[in-house]
Amino acid sequence: MRIRMFGLVLLGASIFGILPTALAAVPAEAQQYRRDLTRIAQAEWGLDAPVATFAAQVHQESRWRFNAKSPVGAQGLGQVMPTTATWLAQLFPDTLGKVEPYNPTWSLIALVSYDRWLADRIKGRNGCERHAMVLSSYNGGLGWLIRDRKLASAQGADPLAWFGSIERFNAGRSAAAFKENRGYPRLILKTFEAQYIADGWGKGVCS
Repeated sequence: MRIRMFGLVLLGASIFGILPTALAAVPAEAQQYRRDLTRIAQAEWGLDAPVATFAAQVHQESRWRFNAKSPVGAQGLGQVMPTTATWLAQLFPDTLGKVEPYNPTWSLIALVSYDRWLADRIKGRNGCERHAMVLSSYNGGLGWLIRDRKLASAQGADPLAWFGSIERFNAGRSAAAFKENRGYPRLILKTFEAQYIADGWGKGVCS
């Protein structure tokens, strides 16, 4: 998934051509990171952190392969591009410090912290709608979300709701980028999140 914000790029796992239904179950590789992800999420989001949501996002990005690298250079569990990794390390020097995208702990901190940074800048009708917008922004950039939401509002749609509202409006993305971006929150929140909840990863934002 390509993520653009202020010229920064992230790339997620779907470019590998993996069908979401083919790898919907929680992979064995995920279990070794459960404790770390829970600790990281709670440190950033509090004891009620939606750990299952973050796990679902990592699933979508890399299928829990710590050494995953996309054809365009995105790296690690969170599929972070080198320029984005540098920016995140500068934004969160106390927790990220040295850029280490192939370090699983570093990558999980980067993903969770970036989501928090986005959430602090996005309003939603409820937690589920807001996090859908967070994910859209992680995937495609906060600037695109702002433009899409402005267009939705101008057309009379609810600017605080993603599903069935903002997600219907395209402020100028290519057809391929639009399709990819709209699928990203839906896969994570409507498919994978529930599977991680069922597997005991804690709460999610929509389930």
